[in-house]
Amino acid sequence: MNQPRSIDRAPDGGLVVMWDDGHRSEYPPGDLRLACRCAHCEDEWTGRRRLTAEEVPADIRILETRPVGRYGLQFVWSDGHGTGIYTFRHLRELCRCTICRKNPGA
Repeated sequence: MNQPRSIDRAPDGGLVVMWDDGHRSEYPPGDLRLACRCAHCEDEWTGRRRLTAEEVPADIRILETRPVGRYGLQFVWSDGHGTGIYTFRHLRELCRCTICRKNPGA
């Protein structure tokens, strides 16, 4: 599994990850906030999304990034949310660059 080499907040309040295989992923803040898999944002039994795009403020930003073990990150968001854990595997799957869209799981 790929591990981040560097993790930085982007000027737009999103995230930029440089992976150990040399790949660079950029995550817009709104997309990343919508991808939260915590029990508040996604039903843990059915997988049904509870958080909708309409509920995410247009100016959402990451305020703080916290490591979770050696497998993921937790973000504190400008809307007050902060319980979701984004595993590195999930983050890599969320990459929407041209390369990753052509080769999911690359």
